[in-house]
Amino acid sequence: MTVVTGQGEALRKSGPAQPGRLRTIWQHRADYAYVLPAIVVMLIVIAYPIYYTIDLSFFKTPPALQLRDKVFVGLDNYRIILTSDVFWRVTWNTVIWTVSSTIFAFGLGFGAALALHNDFIGRGVLRAILIIPWVISAVAASYIWKWIYHSDFGVIGAVLVELHITDRPPNFIDNVNTVLPSLIVVNVWREFPFAMIMMMAGLQTVPDQLLRAARVDGASAWQRFWHVTFPHLSNVSTVTILLLAVANFNSFVIPWIMTGGGPSNASHIWITHIYELAFGRQRWGVASAYSVLLFLILMTLGYFYVRALSGNERKDRSE
Repeated sequence: MTVVTGQGEALRKSGPAQPGRLRTIWQHRADYAYVLPAIVVMLIVIAYPIYYTIDLSFFKTPPALQLRDKVFVGLDNYRIILTSDVFWRVTWNTVIWTVSSTIFAFGLGFGAALALHNDFIGRGVLRAILIIPWVISAVAASYIWKWIYHSDFGVIGAVLVELHITDRPPNFIDNVNTVLPSLIVVNVWREFPFAMIMMMAGLQTVPDQLLRAARVDGASAWQRFWHVTFPHLSNVSTVTILLLAVANFNSFVIPWIMTGGGPSNASHIWITHIYELAFGRQRWGVASAYSVLLFLILMTLGYFYVRALSGNERKDRSE
């Protein structure tokens, strides 16, 4: 009898739950109606292209055929990619580009933030000047630096010759050994202001009471930075590094405009190689397979980014 009564009470408790949820949804039907157009637009412009790209990656699309005449080849496109020497060359270029750009942009931006955090005359003007590379168009910056690096008319080459450092202007972006480092310099120059702004915002959250207490206790400037300032910047540093890594991994404008992936694929990274395969060679299937792999990597980085943000929110609530 006790068992039957207990089961009856459980049914009575669980029974109204489902109608209750439906009733709640119905009561908020106007709210769902407001967001429905946005959901439909997202499905059209995001979900369907992702589905179509994944589907197209299983088909062969030779340039001689129309896209509607595609041939199903299964995982053959992925096999072609992973066994290609060009893939591993482009992947290595992408790793160097992403890691180097992220590290140097973050390091330079962090150093600039620390320097500008102190109060001095002209700090506002200097902040505005340092933000300029980030706010100007990437296309304009690419063309400007392309002329700066020019082997015949470039400013850098002319200065080196005038100072008698070299006999003739060096080929920065026409040499397979120097083209990728030259592009990384341009990318770091354009991205470090973003890291500077993020770290300057993080420095505002460091408690002055702790810094003053550490100074009273005799801590040096390095000890105050390492034991007080840096721990408070760990979360914003993680978010900044992840955002820079995602932006660099998916970067297109600077390498494509300045070199187009050349010379001899020395400056090709994933996104430019995908563009060339799709719109240059019209190998849509292989380009789609590349895009799927790129999407998986970016989703992985996005997962860590969301985790970092969630950790920040939990920390804020706990405080």
